[in-house]
Amino acid sequence: MTHQHREGRAGRRPGRLVAALLAVALLGGCATTAAVEERHPDDPWEGFNRQVFAFNDVVDRAVLKPTARGYRAVTPQPVQTGVGNFFSNLGEPRTAINSLLQGKPGNAGIALSRFVINTTVGIGGLWDFATHMEITGREEDFGQTLAVWGWEESRYLVLPLLGPSTLRDTGGLPADAVTYPLYYLNDAELEIALTALRIVDMRAGLLDQEELIRGDRYSFIRDAWLQRRRFEVNDGAMGDDPFAGEDFDFDDADFDDAFSD
Repeated sequence: MTHQHREGRAGRRPGRLVAALLAVALLGGCATTAAVEERHPDDPWEGFNRQVFAFNDVVDRAVLKPTARGYRAVTPQPVQTGVGNFFSNLGEPRTAINSLLQGKPGNAGIALSRFVINTTVGIGGLWDFATHMEITGREEDFGQTLAVWGWEESRYLVLPLLGPSTLRDTGGLPADAVTYPLYYLNDAELEIALTALRIVDMRAGLLDQEELIRGDRYSFIRDAWLQRRRFEVNDGAMGDDPFAGEDFDFDDADFDDAFSD
């Protein structure tokens, strides 16, 4: 699916891929039967992670993927774009808070400006008017904040239903939750409905991206996710690449059409 983007083709909201690849873990695909030739330096819990990955795959194939296909079939593209923009806009306060915690006041100001503009002129965030005004920045979350504070590297961890993460990023999930506006809804049914819509919209955006996966699905997703996460933590700079032998093209034109929070 297509969403409005912050920074044009070369710098599209990198946080969208993080959320998108969390759902990609649900694609699975007989990962537990793949031979592990060599222990990955960032994945010492690979046996456990593959089992969780396989569980996520069962849930995806039975429930999420069919629902996402139905959603995309009956929902007009402009509506899908508006839904994605709406949830992306809700992530701006989180970006602003984490930007301040990381000592990036400029990015915090951009995030707050985007939130105000898109919530008002953009009709509750359905229209990403801020991008049309060329007000763009980088998404930040508490996992990235922990990295800036010194926890630079962390072992890979696959979470049930949520998918790819690291021990560091998992530790940041509670802070991410309380800085997301849906947390403060006093209507449990509405919160559940919006969360379900968010997940289905994200999964629908990944239906076409499955063709990008090559070889062992578990290894591909893990290595791609870790490399992209380093990209986000380093604000676009990859730094030392532990996957120097792998070729992953992270052009957002391929990966960034799914979802952002």
